[in-house]
Amino acid sequence: MHFTTLVSIGLFIVLLVALNFVSYRIMGGIIRNRRKKWDLNICCGKTDGGGVNVDIVKHAEIDNLVVVDDIYSLPFQTNQFEHTLCSHTIEHVEDPVAFFKELERISENVTLVVPPLWDLSAALNIFEHRSLFLTFRKEHHKLPPHTKLPLAAFFQEKLGQRIRA
Repeated sequence: MHFTTLVSIGLFIVLLVALNFVSYRIMGGIIRNRRKKWDLNICCGKTDGGGVNVDIVKHAEIDNLVVVDDIYSLPFQTNQFEHTLCSHTIEHVEDPVAFFKELERISENVTLVVPPLWDLSAALNIFEHRSLFLTFRKEHHKLPPHTKLPLAAFFQEKLGQRIRA
């Protein structure tokens, strides 16, 4: 391989990492911190949203953590929450439409944070994500257009879906 090709590949990788950092850490943090307290923080990972925190796995010691088995039938009453944050979660689930309907059932206002198309390393993560959201925006209050992420089902069937916080 020529030196210029290696430099180009290296610069492309640095660009992908930088875009992912801007998308997830900076922009995602701005959205998460817009409210001092989220009534419900879905898929909290290691982040305390200030209200009820929900995940399928306990990643850390977090106040008011509820670990759930069935994301399509959450253990909450209809309109129990005023503001729900669902950050970097819906792209991982098998049925985004059913999951979003469940979020709308339990919350008056749902804020979705998804990987935008310009964040290629997140949007095309076939080892973790199941859906590709066809949007250049990170924040949504309705379910954005989406499709199954090509090859994700194949790789996740063979290797398992990677879950991390």
